[in-house]
Order: sequence, then structure tokens, then C-alpha cells
Amino acid sequence: MPASPVICVGGENLIDHVTRDGKVSALAGGSPFNVAMALGRQTADVRYLTPISTDSWGDILAETLVTSGVTLSGGRVDAPTTIARVTVTDGIPSYVFERDGTAERAVTAQSLAAAMPSDTAALHTGSLALTDGEDADVWESTCNGAYDAGILVSLDPNVRLSVITDIETYRARIFRMMQATHVLKLSDEDLEGLCPDMPQIEALDLVRKKTSAALVVMTKGPDGASAWCGDLEINIPAPPVPGLIDTVGAGDTFMATLLSGLSRIDALSPDALIALNAAKLETLIRRAGLAAAINCSRAGCNPPTLQELDTAMSAAI
Repeated sequence: MPASPVICVGGENLIDHVTRDGKVSALAGGSPFNVAMALGRQTADVRYLTPISTDSWGDILAETLVTSGVTLSGGRVDAPTTIARVTVTDGIPSYVFERDGTAERAVTAQSLAAAMPSDTAALHTGSLALTDGEDADVWESTCNGAYDAGILVSLDPNVRLSVITDIETYRARIFRMMQATHVLKLSDEDLEGLCPDMPQIEALDLVRKKTSAALVVMTKGPDGASAWCGDLEINIPAPPVPGLIDTVGAGDTFMATLLSGLSRIDALSPDALIALNAAKLETLIRRAGLAAAINCSRAGCNPPTLQELDTAMSAAI
């Protein structure tokens, strides 16, 4: 069998210090970290580019990825782990982040170039890594370089306006990065954060005009997901979630499943992406939605394995 295409993922890793119904727990997390974990569980050849701390929290993060089948290309560094203070109310999480001087921000253009294999097929990033600071500049330039080199670039902004000090600078960065992106995934909440005081249909039209992405996907929570690829438009209802626990990591699981699905149909390249037909696109979005639903039936980000997802897809047909 041919080797699986290499998918590189970069961006924050952190510990979610979660308060739910008065109970406190500590869980491995971070949006790109979750994407890497979910990809690994679906047997993708995934390389995580961001450094992980050598502290005890970092040990948990590293073990979580490794046991999920992820290669730690970014290594370990002697800096503290980022902590996210998460409060879950009615299943919906709110966040406060402690990121100053932490391991996941210790990236340079040189370190990322060294961590990416020469045969990289796709690069994914987003979320806190793009909010501010020198590390955000590094991620932007790295994605631009990958795009220019013909590597498929995937972006999920995962907007967190409550933790951004310079919102206009942040929005400008995301819109710049949309212009060097092949796959753009965002939620309806992300769209509102990027295009405030604008009706959703107008905001979506603006984003689709601004981005170079051949595939644009918008998730809408209980209202399902929509996708656009060329002249194709697909609208998929959300699958049922038996026993909703929380939505932590649902979008990341969706994102990873979309990338994994593209890989499995040999469409993880800019040219192949353009050639997607309606049937393949619908299957991709349905599968990603189902994976996210499975994740929502578990506490924290706990994506399904490939076998679990295949079984669920067979049962849903």
C-alpha cells in the first residue's frame, strides 16, 4: 500500500483546567493539539510541529498525542505549559488563557521548517496561535511559504475574541491568511467574530470573496454544517448526539475528520480539492459531523478512533 500523506499540524497545546457543575478536572487540550490527536486516532500520518513543555503537564500532553499515534516533530522545551481556565455552563465552555512565556509559543521560522518533513502534503493551523505576538507572525509566514510551495494549507481560526487585546489587528491577520489557504473551516460563531454587525449571509459572502480556499466549510452546531467547493453547495443536518456531555473539541474533531477524509480519497492536494464532486463532498461533511457528535457524547475532547467512526457511519446509512 502507498504511504499515507504527511499532515503537519501546528498551534497551541495546553491543559484545560475545567470547572463543570462545581467539579474540577484537568484535561489535555488546545485546538490544533486536538486536531492532531483526532487525526492520529484516524490513523493519519500526522506530525505535531509545536513544542511541548518538559513539565509534568507537558508529560500528559506528550503522552496523549503519542498514544493517539502522533509524531512529536516539535520536540520538548524547558518552558511552562499553557493553562486554560474553562468553565462549562449548560454544556458550553468559556475560557481564560495563561500563555505568557509558555512552551507552545516557543516557535521560530527555522524551528518549524526543521520540524516539517520534505514530503509534507498538508499544513493545518489556527486558534490561539494566530492571536498576537511573534509566534503569530511565524505561523502566518510559515503558512504563506507552504501555500507558495504547493502544500495544501488548512485554516480554522477558532475565534476567541474574549482573549484578544487588539481585535482589529487580529481580524486583519485572519483575512490575510484566508488569502493563502486551500481549506477554510469556521463556525457560525467564528464568522460573527470576524464580521461583527453583519448579517450572516453577507458575512459569509464576504469571507468567500476574500479567501483563496477551494473548500469552505461552516459548522453551525445543532443546525449542522454547510460546505462550498467551486459551484457546489452542500447543507448537512447535525446528527443526533445521544447523551450530550459538552461541546469541547467538537469543531476540532470535525476539522480533523475533514482532513482525514480528504486524505483517504486522495484529495489532500490543491488540484484534487478542486475536482471534488457533490457525492464525495457530502460524504466528507457527514462523516465529519458524525465524528463531532461522537465527541460531544464524551467529556472534553475525546475523538473517535477510525474503527469507531467507520462503525458509526455504517450504522447511520
